[in-house]
Amino acid sequence: MALQDVCGFTETFDDTNSSSYQPNEMGYMWRTPFEFDRESSFNFHLPAQQSCRKNTASTLFSSTLSPHEQPFHLSHGTTTLGFIFQDGVIAAADTRASCKGLVCCPITHKIMPIHSHLVVNTSGSGADCMLWERILTREMRLYQLRHRTRLSINGAAKLLSTMLHPFKGTNVCVAATLCGWDGEESQIQWKTSMGTVNVNESMAQDSTLSAISDESALGSEKRASISEQEEILKDVPDQQNRSTFGGRFGPRVCYVCSDGLQLNGEIISVGSGSPYAYAVLDDGWRWGMTVDEAVGLAREAVFRATHWDAYSGNNVDLFYITARGWRRREREDLKEEYYREREREREKIKEREEERQKRELVEGDDDDVYSVQCG
Repeated sequence: MALQDVCGFTETFDDTNSSSYQPNEMGYMWRTPFEFDRESSFNFHLPAQQSCRKNTASTLFSSTLSPHEQPFHLSHGTTTLGFIFQDGVIAAADTRASCKGLVCCPITHKIMPIHSHLVVNTSGSGADCMLWERILTREMRLYQLRHRTRLSINGAAKLLSTMLHPFKGTNVCVAATLCGWDGEESQIQWKTSMGTVNVNESMAQDSTLSAISDESALGSEKRASISEQEEILKDVPDQQNRSTFGGRFGPRVCYVCSDGLQLNGEIISVGSGSPYAYAVLDDGWRWGMTVDEAVGLAREAVFRATHWDAYSGNNVDLFYITARGWRRREREDLKEEYYREREREREKIKEREEERQKRELVEGDDDDVYSVQCG
């Protein structure tokens, strides 16, 4: 679909009234993205209906833009979170889809990959979230095809915010957390004890040396340069050994709401279980965490939120995004974590009981010795 739009293969409409649609009830500044500019990238072509001549756009959006009574009250509940640390970004969420007291689906996918270095963590209305995830994926793919580069995480958040803002005040309910890595892996700067080594600069120096050196020497220098870069990129243990090129590249977490709100932060949690998740994240988060510590913190936050929030539960999905792309951890059943937690609590109770018995035994022996001495 994206490649078709880039090549210009668009279908023509038989209904001329729909293409010349001009809203009468809304002013110019309150038009939807479908009505602003027919030539913009936000224009989504709507097929004309053959059975009736009524305006298609008016029919499609009249139910969305005009107030009407819903058949049932929407009640949203979920737990999603995302945070950054020295080695990347962690995105985690539960898998329960609920409506009031009803568990609609226990295996929902709330984290959707957009491209190799970006995932979106969604909460709100399930249908709205799925629709806007697909729209964002389409627009990101169009941007990459047109400009030969990926849109940044902040740019993607601004794009989604711009598309969602005209629906402010309607029944659209989307809360998206964009978790990703800005910049290609070859564009990252690494600071070592010998100074700053830039992969792009080293490759440019190799190409300059090729003009003045023979072919054999060039091959050996390139092999040495590549091996040196792999050594640098292999392991960077602490925060001080790593920097980003001009502050533009690295882990990013952005929050976008259906009213157009856009926020950036280090820790973002959304949903009815977010207060419980924030309690764990605020206490255990630090920039210098390892990957295992970050994964354990995210699991603990989702588990505590699902334990106290009735609208969250079942399983936990976890994505880990680095400069090399995203990786998905195998889905884990939180019921097993609950039983492990109960087993740990029983072990602690047993240890405390044994310590109490030892103290009582020691105190009893001391009393016997004291009574003998007094006698």
